[in-house]
This record gives sequence, structure tokens and C-alpha cells, in this order.
Amino acid sequence: MHELQDKVVVITGASEGIGRALAKAMAPLGCHLVLCARNSERLDSLMNEIKHSGGQATAFVMDVTDRLGCADLVTLCEVELGSLDILIHNAGMTMWSRFDQLSDLGVMEKLVRVNYLAPMQLTKLALPALKRVKGQIVVVSSLAGLTGVPERSGYCASKHAVSGFFDSLRIELAQDGVAVTQIYPDFVKSEIHKRALDAKGEPLGTSPMQVDKLMTAEQCAALMVPAIVSRRRELLTSGRGKLGKWLRIFWPGMLDKIALKAIQQRK
Repeated sequence: MHELQDKVVVITGASEGIGRALAKAMAPLGCHLVLCARNSERLDSLMNEIKHSGGQATAFVMDVTDRLGCADLVTLCEVELGSLDILIHNAGMTMWSRFDQLSDLGVMEKLVRVNYLAPMQLTKLALPALKRVKGQIVVVSSLAGLTGVPERSGYCASKHAVSGFFDSLRIELAQDGVAVTQIYPDFVKSEIHKRALDAKGEPLGTSPMQVDKLMTAEQCAALMVPAIVSRRRELLTSGRGKLGKWLRIFWPGMLDKIALKAIQQRK
């Protein structure tokens, strides 16, 4: 996969889960990874691991909701590393609560701010750089961005917004040669579930999922890399996800039942 040789690739949310696994999977392909997250210790350990194995990586501590931090990230890529070729939006957060049990609607605002407004803002700042090199935007969304999922209404809303925005942006940027790839993972074993917000807006602390039944972050990353390299339009990482896409059109009631069952079986 020489297509990534010497490319500068930004990955947000790189300290854990899918982001960390994706960085490790892409490191051997010759790209320079810019690893972004809030946890400096975890970022440094990942950067050192990649460098030790012969890869190229730079750690950049930032909060994706911080506009100044996002601007500094783009400057780092252009001035110090020479370009920004691929921007991978992976950072995110989730929730686990019925909407009628929420006592703090601030939960919904946080989800929209992190999952939708933050990648939109960073994309805006990065677009001039991406246009210059006919680069690529990769969005790690979720199957929840394609259908409703009970107890995750705010997460679904934010991911639906992401899907609609980047689908629209794909069309706008086609004449500029900038590709937009959307990734729709099924449930993945990740720290995001432990940090999910409950009805009071507090982190759960433990995963509500049966993690032994979930796809690993490494398995998800292995599916993502070929889609990124080939600049695919989208990737759904499970057969259930692909089936759901068609059920939504032809048998939406059945899709609702599948979504409910999926949540019930993983508790």
C-alpha cells in the first residue's frame, strides 16, 4: 500500500480504541502520523511504540472542541511537516440512557459539540491544506449514524448530523479532488463505552456491553485501512450493518426490532 508513503495523516482520538489501533495499522505503510488526543501520557506511549517499530509519528495534545488547538494542529502539519494529506476524524463520545430518563439535557449538547461540531470546525480549518494536495477526509462514524438505536438517542442524533454533513461535503469537494470516506463501525470493544454519559451526565465507569462479543479495535482497523487507501466512499464493518442499510428502505419496522434486540443482547 505505497499510496500512503510519506503522507501526513492526522488521527484524532488516537490515544485509545479504534484510533490507537488504526495508528498502529497505518504506521508500517510509510505515512507520518500526527496523533491527537487529550491524554498526553497515552499519546506519548503510542508515539514511542510506533517510532520503535520504525514508523513516523508526532504526538499533539489537544481537545477537538478547542478551535485554537485545531488551528495549531493544521499549522503544525503545514509548517513543520510540509502538508496535511489525510484528516481522520475519530474522536467521539457516547451516552447510555433512555431520553425520558435524562435529567440533564446538557448530555445532548456535549455529544453534538464533540461528535459533530468539532469535526466540522477542524475540517473548515484544514480544507485549504487538503485542497492543495487533493487530500482526503475520513470520518469514523457509527451504524448509529444510519439508524436509530434505543438508549443512545443523543449519540445517534450527532452521528446522523455527521453523516449528512460529510455526505454533502463530499459532493461540494469533488471538483477539488478531495475525497470523503465515511466509516460505519458496528459495536467495537473500546473505552468509549466506559466513558459513556448516563442520565445525569456522569461517566458510567464500566461498559454496559458484553465486551467479549464485540469486534476488537484491531479487527475494525484492519477493515478500515484498505478503505482509506482506496479512498472509498464508505465502509460498513459488519454484515448486520449492510443488511440494516437496505432494511431501512424496504422493511423499516424490522430494522427497529433488530436495533432493540442488539441493545438487549449486549447488556
